[in-house]
Amino acid sequence: MPSAAAQVLFAWRSPRTWPAAALQLWNRSLQFRTILITTALTALTITVACLWMALAIQNDLFQTRRDEVLADASRAVQEAKDTLDHSEIAGSRAQMQQLWNSVSRDIVRLASTEQIAGFRIDDESVPLAPPDFGFGGLAAEAVSSGLRERVQTTPDSQWWQSISMADADGDEVAGIIVGQQLNVPNVGPYEIYLAYDLAEETDTLNFVERTLWASGIAMVLIVVAILWVVMRTLSTPIVEVSATSARLAAGDLKVRIPVHGEDELATLGRSFNAMADSIESQIQELAELSLVQQRFVSDVSHELRTPLTTIRLAADIIHDQRGDFDPSTARAAELLHAQVARFEGLLTDLLEISRYDAGSVQLELEATSLAHLAEDVTESMRQVADQHGTELRFVAPGGYSPVDMDPRRVRRILRNLLGNAIEHGEGRPVVVTVDSSPTAVAVGVRDFGMGMSSEDAERVFDRFWRADPSRKRTLGGTGLGLSIALGDAKLHGGLLAVWSELGGGTNFVLTLPRQESGLDGSSPVPLEPGEDPLTASLGVTQPITTVDLSDLAEIDAATADGGPQDASGADREGTR
Repeated sequence: MPSAAAQVLFAWRSPRTWPAAALQLWNRSLQFRTILITTALTALTITVACLWMALAIQNDLFQTRRDEVLADASRAVQEAKDTLDHSEIAGSRAQMQQLWNSVSRDIVRLASTEQIAGFRIDDESVPLAPPDFGFGGLAAEAVSSGLRERVQTTPDSQWWQSISMADADGDEVAGIIVGQQLNVPNVGPYEIYLAYDLAEETDTLNFVERTLWASGIAMVLIVVAILWVVMRTLSTPIVEVSATSARLAAGDLKVRIPVHGEDELATLGRSFNAMADSIESQIQELAELSLVQQRFVSDVSHELRTPLTTIRLAADIIHDQRGDFDPSTARAAELLHAQVARFEGLLTDLLEISRYDAGSVQLELEATSLAHLAEDVTESMRQVADQHGTELRFVAPGGYSPVDMDPRRVRRILRNLLGNAIEHGEGRPVVVTVDSSPTAVAVGVRDFGMGMSSEDAERVFDRFWRADPSRKRTLGGTGLGLSIALGDAKLHGGLLAVWSELGGGTNFVLTLPRQESGLDGSSPVPLEPGEDPLTASLGVTQPITTVDLSDLAEIDAATADGGPQDASGADREGTR
């Protein structure tokens, strides 16, 4: 049989078996569940923390850069406005263009960006008006209509908008475009737009995010490693206790847990060892007591053999001459003969039980047909059945092929089952069924008597136990027959089971394996009869019905008072 480690490696060999292997590991390993749950919760916590920190840093970087951009843009535009306000009014287009170029250069220098554009707001033609301009590739198409509308309608306000820009390598980066009005004397207002890229802030944010995620993964791995060490430290003693308990349950009473230290686990180990010492001591005492009991039963049985043989000889002589005695003496001779025979049977059963208890019983196996053996036992019991008015019915659809068994012990089992069925069958038919399967052969003995309750059926194999102690026995018996029958069945590696129902009868099924490996699968003969067409075809009568004794008392009282009686004979209803 492969080891547990080999089974685990085999389970994880194919990806298709991973879900089932993980589920099995989840169900069987507390260490795995604890580490997995803690890892998941730690990873979730660190992920949330990293996301929150990344968003906070991103917002802070953006807000800082935005405030800086707005301040630079406002300063640059204000400086250009001051320059225009303090300059002499240009009288020609060339002077105005020179002044405008100077203002544009000042805006570029003060705004710390090369992407600047300016557009005249009024459509009215003015000869001195400088033309629209754009530096650094910033064109009118880069400015959204919404932003232009707000700049045009609010002369004293500054507006900004996030945009996507192209860097020097042509890659898209985030940026901010700022717009506000600039009034040119004798010309009118202009829209001034300044675009700033956030490349440095993006690089900083990417570096922070990489650092956060790397730190988070490292923290999760560190937590898992620490947790694994802690769980390993805690689970190793638990595994040792589990393994020691299993060995103790298997019968190794000398096994103990190694104890180290003075902590809680060491206290648990000492308590477990103390419990094991107590269990070992009690089991040894019980074993010694059992040996004494077995020896006593065996010795008493053997010692009683000699006087019983003498008593049996004397009882046989007296019984043979009972015709010469007066009636009372003859009856006493018959009783003496019957009770001596019963006493001899009791001693035989006690000796057999003592052999089972001592484990000294051995089988004498022979290849035997269970169907033929059951038929012989049934025929040998017909005279007893006729005396009780019971019909024996034998049905054998299978079970004819020979099987290794001890025919003497199987015959004893069947005689016991048939004797009980005849005794408790209430004169109804007793059905013996033999059948087989590829792995087992079985025989069932079914009666249709009063049956037993489920509580009585559970105790039917106990020694010296009787379901109804007040019931008169007509076939003798020592109270050990079913217990010995169960021992014989187990000795064959088989099973002796019982089904019973009040008013529905009783069914005993003996199942024997064909191979030494033992039983595999269900019995060829069903234990619970149910709606059996075979039983119906045999013409078995209806189940016995019962009535409460208080109802009988009321009926008797009504009859005594001359009350009406049911013409169908309801006053006679009881046990049939």
